[in-house]
Amino acid sequence: MPCSTGQLCGSGPSPISGGGCPRGCWVVLGGIWVQLKVLSSRATVGSTEVSVAVTPDGYADAVRGDRFVMPAERRLPLNHVLDVLEGQARHPGVLYVQKQCSNLPTELPQLLPDLESHVPWASEALGKMPDAVNFWLGEAAAVTSLHKDHYENLYCVVSGEKRFLLHPPSDRPFIPYELYTPATYQLTEEDSFEIVDEEAMEKVPWIPLDPLAPDLARYPSYSQARALCCTVQAGEMLYLPALWFHHVQQSHGCIAVNYWYDMEYDLKYSYFQLLDSLTKASGLD
Repeated sequence: MPCSTGQLCGSGPSPISGGGCPRGCWVVLGGIWVQLKVLSSRATVGSTEVSVAVTPDGYADAVRGDRFVMPAERRLPLNHVLDVLEGQARHPGVLYVQKQCSNLPTELPQLLPDLESHVPWASEALGKMPDAVNFWLGEAAAVTSLHKDHYENLYCVVSGEKRFLLHPPSDRPFIPYELYTPATYQLTEEDSFEIVDEEAMEKVPWIPLDPLAPDLARYPSYSQARALCCTVQAGEMLYLPALWFHHVQQSHGCIAVNYWYDMEYDLKYSYFQLLDSLTKASGLD
């Protein structure tokens, strides 16, 4: 898939169709996630309240000016979220069900009988069970800004598609970080957004660069990075290794489930820490 960054974009890590599961579906038991039909009919989970990130432009946990701005969070019935996605209702801003920390078993336990609790081959290979299983549902405007995680990530798309722009950890010298005052979007009574500082929190290191439209005059080193792009479609799984930088877009109403396995803090982590320290010491940030 070509990138729109003006950079070299290889094929990237290949999504796994079926995840090697003889049933032909990576996490959905019986080959069809029956509860998705229930989800569409609102019969079982429609009235369930879920945590929803709300932003004015779809960017949660992202740099805005001199602030690192986190989303407003609302508890909304899943019915209402689905109505907004289908154009049958309105809600200020852009909605994204993206709360992590295992929001699937804690907020949508009705779906668990039709879902694998882990990815068996990954659990065997990594020698552990996942720390978290997360559910994702949102509008096309919802975007995840460029960042990395300390988790081995098995990302499974149930419907629609996700578009990943990826950088390996070795691109760290070309990816800028800056410190930002943390803040949160708050919805006013007039349904507009204001940014409110989080006074008690320390400054947050974050990547200010948008890889889809990089400001190379300000961050010239990024021209040496090489992005990999990957589209993960329904029924496919992407293994996203720990410490890989990723920026994520999605089709409207895309549903996904991902499994987070804690990384091993071994030699690979030490190498990355060394690279990170050398980048900072050399003034490349």
